[in-house]
Amino acid sequence: MQKHTIALAATLAVAAAFAPSASAGDKITIATEGAFPPYNLTRPDGTLDGYDVELGNDLCTRMKIECTFIAQAFDGMIPALTAGKFDAIMAGMSATDKRKEIIDFSISYGSTGQSFATLKGSPLTNLPMTGELFSLATNEAGARKAAEELKPLLKGKVIGVQTASIAARFIDEYLKDAVEVREYKTTEQHDLDLVAGRVDLTMASMGYLVTAVEKPANSDMVIAGPRFQGGMLGAGSSVGMRKEDTGLKARFDEAIGAAIADGTIKRLSEKWFGFDLTPH
Repeated sequence: MQKHTIALAATLAVAAAFAPSASAGDKITIATEGAFPPYNLTRPDGTLDGYDVELGNDLCTRMKIECTFIAQAFDGMIPALTAGKFDAIMAGMSATDKRKEIIDFSISYGSTGQSFATLKGSPLTNLPMTGELFSLATNEAGARKAAEELKPLLKGKVIGVQTASIAARFIDEYLKDAVEVREYKTTEQHDLDLVAGRVDLTMASMGYLVTAVEKPANSDMVIAGPRFQGGMLGAGSSVGMRKEDTGLKARFDEAIGAAIADGTIKRLSEKWFGFDLTPH
């Protein structure tokens, strides 16, 4: 793997050398949500932090670009990007085919997949296949079979998802006729309703859930059921950019490739998530 990533970084470096400069010059603004820990969060003093922010600053240093992070609601990020309100998105956003119709993405800087959370004592804590991973890219039939197995157990249940998220798309594609969907502006909002008993379960990034269940306010939350990734869920978290900003994309690709090769992504993801998100 190390030889592969070093070769990848070298290839990307050559591509970047012949690419045009980023349209934003040597200063860019990056949007993040600020409400999706540990990917991104807002400190009590209002500063933005998290995996996206720390890795983003590292990438900007590698690219020799001055970067400023701003908070932006997740469901409005892509329209705001295309409208020119900022230059890039780093918000744990997966590079899905649907999103690629509108914007472009860098290579992936982390992949965790999507899973479920429910409350201790709920029958849903005993969902089958807990801890198992199903790829929509390499075994879509197996993933669909797993979803079909979940349907009778989820029949009539209310599930909370973030608006415009890949979890919402997954539910619509695989579980729509089994559950009632309730959408929220942020993942923290659906956690509040889960703890309050207003929804039966939630679906979100596994990277988010492993941190969410550790919060004192979420002490009754547990992760349950299988994990899904790939395919319509995207290749993993990537930097979003306007399609015309080919030079900026090349520079991000080079920087991410280098951060994979030298172990920076492994180190930062283990710091923020407790496990390695390095794309493979």
